[in-house]
Amino acid sequence: MSTISSTSASSSNHPLAWLQQASTMQRRVLLAASLGWMLDSMDVMLYALVVPSVKADLHLTSAGAGLIMSATLICAAIGGMLFGVFADRFGRTRALIASILVYCICTGLCGLVQTAVQLTVCRMLLGFGMGGEWAAGAALVAESWPDEHRAKALALMQSSWAIGYALGATIVALILPHFGWRAVFFAGLLPAAFAIWIRHKVSEPERWTNSLKTAGWMRSPAQIFRGRNGRLIAIATLVNAATLFAWWGLFFWVPSYLSLPIAQGGRGLSIVQTSTWTILMQVGTFLGYVSYGFLADRLGRKWVYIGYLFIAAIVVRLYAHATTPLELLWLGPMVGFWGTGYFSGFAVIASELFPTAIRATAMGFAYNTGRIVSAAAPLLVGKASDRNGMASALGITSISFLGAALLAILIPETRGKPLE
Repeated sequence: MSTISSTSASSSNHPLAWLQQASTMQRRVLLAASLGWMLDSMDVMLYALVVPSVKADLHLTSAGAGLIMSATLICAAIGGMLFGVFADRFGRTRALIASILVYCICTGLCGLVQTAVQLTVCRMLLGFGMGGEWAAGAALVAESWPDEHRAKALALMQSSWAIGYALGATIVALILPHFGWRAVFFAGLLPAAFAIWIRHKVSEPERWTNSLKTAGWMRSPAQIFRGRNGRLIAIATLVNAATLFAWWGLFFWVPSYLSLPIAQGGRGLSIVQTSTWTILMQVGTFLGYVSYGFLADRLGRKWVYIGYLFIAAIVVRLYAHATTPLELLWLGPMVGFWGTGYFSGFAVIASELFPTAIRATAMGFAYNTGRIVSAAAPLLVGKASDRNGMASALGITSISFLGAALLAILIPETRGKPLE
């Protein structure tokens, strides 16, 4: 008897016990949202890594390449808001499927463009789908998993961004040297088939279907701006705007920072080195995402989130002034860990701040309004790079991380709070 009890206790204390004990549908939901987010990340990385080749072929400046990314982010913000409303009205899985199809198809179209204007149009269309994935996927996971494991589940979902980033770097390293940047974008078409699996294997969460029947009166998008919801949406939006500005300003330009000649403020790494260093950075990113979930379930959401942002401000500063490949190699995973892992925190906190009837709308607004602000980051960092060099320009993002940490003090603690 004691042996059985001991075995049971050991099993329940295993780090992955919460995942092993989940229902089949909970695991499918987590897989669907994770793969959707991973593919979103992969697409971002494909463009970021082929920027030098695209610039040369389409005669773009760094500011011009950054402007295309900024336009993409603005459209992602609009798409995210629209898909958030769509997810609250018509379902999380339907919104997830539609967003994946949009950004996969438009990624493939990027490989057919002949001018910078055509590329801009394709990236803007792609942005609508890219923006919609996060709110639908995060709401789907939050409503399908119990309170005591929600942070870990959402953190695992967020960690798939690191996998997608590394996958994108791998695709570029394998395809770009042999087939060119257009073939890289064609590879982005392949994951569209994943939407078919979601359609047949993933159900809407019971919490949402019940809310559809009992709380239809709350489904006006304007509900997110009223009373307590309005105050919380303002805080969440400001914090996320600062973090996204820092993230896009940093990680969009990291591949260029690594690969540009030293004379232009870069570090002069080859394309293979750049891809390798980027993949290793994503190891730290993955660990940062996942560790937040365990820390938040034990210590609380808010102060762990603030801690990540504050340390990110420090390590990014060090990374921007690193001068040797070795320094970049060991600092890279630290930048990934602290400079990205906090996104798990925003997914958890935002999902717990708002009621089910308006959750996806509120999350979509907070996240994607932040994207509008962050759209300026690739352009501003690109312009600063043209003037002062890439290393100096990346220092801007460190200041933004620090500002986000200070703003996050206004966020209420949500640990232990059941979803409304």
